[in-house]
This record gives sequence, C-alpha cells and structure tokens, in this order.
Amino acid sequence: MRCPTLLELPQPPRSKKRWPWMEESPQLADVMPGGDPWPKISIVTPSYNQGRFIEETIRSVLLQGYPKLEYIIIDGGSTDNSVEIIKKYEKWLTYWVSEPDRGQSHAINKGFEKATGEIYAWLNSDDYLLKDALSTVAMVYQDSPNSGAWCGGCRLVDASGNGLGTRRPNRLDVEGIADWSENYFVQPACFFSEKAWQQCGPLDEEFHYGMDFDLWLKIAKMYSIEKVDSVLAAAHIHGESKIGRGEGPFKVEQVSIQIRHGYERFAIQDISRWIKEYDELMRKARRIYRFPLFRPIKPIARIVWEKLVQI
Repeated sequence: MRCPTLLELPQPPRSKKRWPWMEESPQLADVMPGGDPWPKISIVTPSYNQGRFIEETIRSVLLQGYPKLEYIIIDGGSTDNSVEIIKKYEKWLTYWVSEPDRGQSHAINKGFEKATGEIYAWLNSDDYLLKDALSTVAMVYQDSPNSGAWCGGCRLVDASGNGLGTRRPNRLDVEGIADWSENYFVQPACFFSEKAWQQCGPLDEEFHYGMDFDLWLKIAKMYSIEKVDSVLAAAHIHGESKIGRGEGPFKVEQVSIQIRHGYERFAIQDISRWIKEYDELMRKARRIYRFPLFRPIKPIARIVWEKLVQI
C-alpha cells in the first residue's frame, strides 16, 4: 500500500498542530533514486488502552509518503476509545484486530505472523515515527542489505510532547549490547530484517519489559546491526508507560537476559552498581531527614537478586 496524503486522512482535532497532525512527509517516487524498487516495510503496533496517544502513532506511520507500507495493529481488547480511533483509519491498514491477548510480546508476535515485508519494526501505541523515517531506513537497508537491524536515535518526550532529550545508539556489537546499562538504545527507532526475524524471533513472551533487549542480542550474534545517524522516532515517557511505572521490572528482566545469553559479568556489574547507588541514596536521606527509625524500602538490586534466585 502507498501511504495516503494528509488531505486523504481524517481531519485531526483542532488543537493539534504540526507533525503528524498538520504536516506530512513528501510522497516518494514509485522507485528509489537509483531505479530499484522500494523495500516493503511492515510496521506492527501493539495496543491496549492508549486512546490518548494512538491516533498520533497511526498518523505518524501513514503520513510517511512511503510507496510500499504494510501497517498492522493488534489491539488487546481496549476498553477506552482506542478501537474507535483505529476504525477511523482502517481503510489504510493492512490488518487490525481487537481481542484479548497474553500481553505486548504476544501481540507483536501475532502482528508479525501477518507481515510480508522485507523490513520489520514495531511501534508502540504511545510512540510515533518522525518525518521521513521510513525512507531513511529504506536507503540504509539498500546500502547494507545483509545486516540484521538498523537503529537510529530516539527522541524522549513527556505526555504533552515536550522534549526530554534524545538517546542515540552507541555500541551495536553483541558485547556492547550485552552491557545494556551503558549502551542501551530505544526500541521505537529500531528496524530489523525479515530474515533476522525468521531466524531470531518470535519474541519470548515470558518477557514483558526486556523482550527487545533479548531480540537485539539474538540478532547481534548472527548479523551486524547498523547505526543510523538520523533521529527516527519519539517515545512518550508518562505515568502509564512501562518506563513511567518504575525501573524494577526492567532491571529484573535485564539481568535475567544477560545471564541467559552468557553475560553474567554484566549482570553482576549492574547489580553491584545499583546496590552502591541505593546505599548512597539512603545515607543522604538519613542525613537530610534524620529519621532514627528510618526503614527504607528494599533496594531495586536486592529485589532483582531475589527474583533471579527464584528462576
């Protein structure tokens, strides 16, 4: 499917301005500059009760001006206005469904079962692509078709869209990725090949926070992962997002994945650092508040360790 134009899509709410509400990426020619066909790109959006953000997500994909898009939305049976919004755009969707699932990883796996593209990515329903993201990735893919993935920068924004900074990929070899606390990158700005998915997927549905980390390690063991200089996407950081709910579950899965892939030294390194950071925080709290019976909550690192013992 060719991406629709701004005029073809439903009118956005009056309060919404700029990208992706009142702006669009230019419509691309039917073939790439050198005459080759554009690779088909398959985007999957897993969704559950993100009616506040999902329209922005959908429009950011559809307004890419890209000639060969496959867009799939897997909703987990939302009870807010998400389905109503999805239906507004269903004529431009390759496939969508709203039904109960086993969580985000399961929804993404279901979506890629429907995919037929050469380049894959998933875009959560509270994140969005930036202008020209798909054409940028397609050009990088043309230059390195045997790579397993391509990762660009990701802008971090609050619930109102205000910038919080930008995270760019650093080391993309397997050792660098395994040292996740130092070299993490942000999933919405990452694309991977259909070949890599067939060999390294599907996502492990035991993971609800670190499933992308697990996938990147699997891909990096078999393929090169290329760095893209451009900022490709934006991720919302808000109270209902996984990141906004706290770091504990992320850290539990992070060290579990590091151990699973044979990188115990990074797991131990991270747990040791978290304990030191926690102890320093507690010392400061005691000095400032002078609580004689101060009883701190368990440090995240100790919770992580207790969870690991149970595995």
